[in-house]
Amino acid sequence: MSTENNNQPTKAEVQTTQLNKMPIPGENETHISEEEVAEAFQQQSTENRTSGNQQS
Repeated sequence: MSTENNNQPTKAEVQTTQLNKMPIPGENETHISEEEVAEAFQQQSTENRTSGNQQS
């Protein structure tokens, strides 16, 4: 091994660097399925109807 390689990080150091880590599937996922949107919309419209009836 030559002395010029001493400045470079080891393979383990590179792999544990935060920017070099592989992304975890689904960790930052913001996609919502159409079914989830429909359910949320239905729940919201139901809540609006029931709260509107209580206020009058």
